[in-house]
Amino acid sequence: MSVAVEGEAVSFQASEARNDVRRILESYSKLAEAGDFNDSENTILELVKFLDSLSDTTLSEPDDERAENNAYGALFEIHRYISSPSLHQEVVDALSFELPKAVSKFGSISSRLLDMAISIIDQLIVKCGPRDMLSILCNTLGYSSKMTKPACYIVSPLSGLSKVFISIQRRQFEQVKEAVPMILNVLKTVSLDSDEEELEDVFVKAVEIAKSIHEVCDKLESVKKEKLQELLGLYVLQCMALVSTSISYKAAICDSLVLQLSQISSYCGLSYLFLLTTYDVETVASSVFGDDKDDCMGCLSYVRQGAALSVIWGHVSEGVAHAAKEDLIVIKDELCNNQMKRWQAIGTLKHVLFFVNLPWELKKHTIDFLLSITDGSISRKCNNEHSELLSYMPNVFSALQAVKMVIMHAPDPEVRKKSFAVLKGVLADIPISQRFDILKALIANTDSSSMIAILIDLVRREMHTEICSRTSAVKNVAPINNKVHPDISFWNPSVLELVELVLRPSQGGPPPLPEQSDAVLSALNLYRFVLMTESSGKTNCTGVLSRNTLLKAFNEWLLPLRTLVTGILAENKNDYDQLAVDTLCTINPLELVLYRCIELVEDKIKEAT
Repeated sequence: MSVAVEGEAVSFQASEARNDVRRILESYSKLAEAGDFNDSENTILELVKFLDSLSDTTLSEPDDERAENNAYGALFEIHRYISSPSLHQEVVDALSFELPKAVSKFGSISSRLLDMAISIIDQLIVKCGPRDMLSILCNTLGYSSKMTKPACYIVSPLSGLSKVFISIQRRQFEQVKEAVPMILNVLKTVSLDSDEEELEDVFVKAVEIAKSIHEVCDKLESVKKEKLQELLGLYVLQCMALVSTSISYKAAICDSLVLQLSQISSYCGLSYLFLLTTYDVETVASSVFGDDKDDCMGCLSYVRQGAALSVIWGHVSEGVAHAAKEDLIVIKDELCNNQMKRWQAIGTLKHVLFFVNLPWELKKHTIDFLLSITDGSISRKCNNEHSELLSYMPNVFSALQAVKMVIMHAPDPEVRKKSFAVLKGVLADIPISQRFDILKALIANTDSSSMIAILIDLVRREMHTEICSRTSAVKNVAPINNKVHPDISFWNPSVLELVELVLRPSQGGPPPLPEQSDAVLSALNLYRFVLMTESSGKTNCTGVLSRNTLLKAFNEWLLPLRTLVTGILAENKNDYDQLAVDTLCTINPLELVLYRCIELVEDKIKEAT
């Protein structure tokens, strides 16, 4: 960063602030040359105190051009002073400990003050050397928590660090490894608490740091290069996540930042397929940080999201995919034709859907990507051992939980519709031996009555599909027999446990109405479907026709529910306010199905007697 010395000097020659800074610096030089270290340290503190006061005053008067000119004059005088070739090294070294923090505070006032602060730090790097300035600038970053506008404050030290990394001549990997966690922690903190406009410059500098590490990598060989590339990959993925949550999805600067990060990610060997199926942040962190991995995981908390978002950005923008040297058509084909890789990818992409601060546009594109690899003609062949199959289920279940959250909360109806299609596609991808347990777990871990109703209806559809698939080749309804058809897993006693989960909650008593009316109606419909199907097929695979089961359903599920429904209807019968009308409209359909279930159960109890 260069400073226009001659052209600018005229406008603030008579600047009072500039004169005060000059006086302090001249006094400091004399004391330092005389070896009066105590007084010289006090003079540095005086300079810092003066700069703090000047920055506070200028910030409090943002429209005062004179105040800004005064601040510029003061910074210009500091730059001129430390640029002097005759200045003793001891003087510069002493100033380097305090000046970065003091001048960085001016970064939030105007772009020209920011440029001057960066120029001062650049000059200190030249005079003091990169290794010394590395720790000083990291310390300056750490001071950001005390700033009112930390995002503006950290731009200058981030700029300095990007130049320091390039200038380090020895032990580059070790030096960068020490600094990166500090940088990422600060980036994470400021991205959560700052305005988007303030963050644009921050992430421009963050990407400059990534480019600097890239340049350092090219200077290294063998193991050190590989380690630094791994570290750079972690840094890029964390930045990818932070940029995606902090900068507007449609902003040009966001597209530019993502494109540059994608180029560097490709350099690190982070292919889209690798990121979706194989990349493990803890393994890489262990390789990079060794025994210090646990201490560094906090700064890498969004790397998984960054890995998934790297692919989603490629899905969004052909330019980004091109920068990453990727072909999304090839990637999707690979995932469609390989079930295990598809499950791994689904488990990775869930991190985007769970990412609270992420714009809905990116979650929408994630749903589109998931739909493209779970819908249509995909390979559902799974030849792996049962134990390996089971190892994927927790990840797939967690992904379904994430899709479920999108169905429940997405503001766009089209996104909710596509999310439901993804939910069905992922469920269809799960072997039938595991599918019922997954659905049951989803229901047990859902609070929304409407969502529970949707999931229970999926169970009923699965049971109906099993019957249809078995009877499609014959005219008459074939009996359901799990011993003959062990692959039919939905027709078993567990389905009644699912009904009981809704009709007799764990806390006891009937379910709360009308809050749980959707779930209750769906559970009653499932129970009626099972009861009628087993009766017509003269089977009892679920145990629904056993006398004890019938009595339990009648006494513990249906009668308490009838008492509750009757009371609600009587309470609202003569009330015509909107709430009462809504309650009656909700309860009436449920009442009809409830009484039909009671009639069926009473008939079956008589037959079983």
